[in-house]
Amino acid sequence: MRSKAAHGPSPVHPARIMLVDDHPLIREGLAEVLGRERDLTICGEAEDRQQALQLIPTTKPDLVIIDLALKKSHGLELMKDIRAQFPKVRMLVVSMQDERLNARRVIRAGASGYINKAEAADHVVQAVRKVLQGGDYFSPDVMIDIIKGPARPSQTNQHPGIEMLTDRELQVFELLGQGLARREIAERLNVTISTLETHRARIRDKLGYKNAQALLQAAIRYNHERNVGN
Repeated sequence: MRSKAAHGPSPVHPARIMLVDDHPLIREGLAEVLGRERDLTICGEAEDRQQALQLIPTTKPDLVIIDLALKKSHGLELMKDIRAQFPKVRMLVVSMQDERLNARRVIRAGASGYINKAEAADHVVQAVRKVLQGGDYFSPDVMIDIIKGPARPSQTNQHPGIEMLTDRELQVFELLGQGLARREIAERLNVTISTLETHRARIRDKLGYKNAQALLQAAIRYNHERNVGN
């Protein structure tokens, strides 16, 4: 990592970045890495969707860095809100979840890049700058997939059919795997129990599971493999 001195004089207006992650240590780490750069400044931090949407009008970020797994909502829903309410704000996903599975979803939601939390610090800075400059930042394998079209399920994950789930169905699947009760999931997603049951039935059909127990076990495995909710 180059020091601040390596960038020369500080720009008059460094790019403003907001961090949205429900883990304080992750936010602290990102703030430390990005705060070393003279052309970047952290203008705000939030731990969930509601807090982020409340802060954006006052902090006026140029870029929002978003984790997909948030406590009270899903990063995809926040991205859709930002795209609708603050269309000039750029978005970058920094997550532990499977990039190849989620790339198309985050692009549809309005994000311009995706980087894994395990990446080196200089890669995070590189991704931030590229997105701020109006570009896209995805891994080479994902860019090939995006250009050529969806890969076969067996190429991208061990859960054939996941690609067929809607964003909301995937959220339900992930929350099931976190061990949440039906009422908790319904409250978190702001839907009725009846609507939740409809989602669960559609997920079972799409993934080919015969009963709720098999679906639950699959959801737990899926979360464990991708660190969802951790």
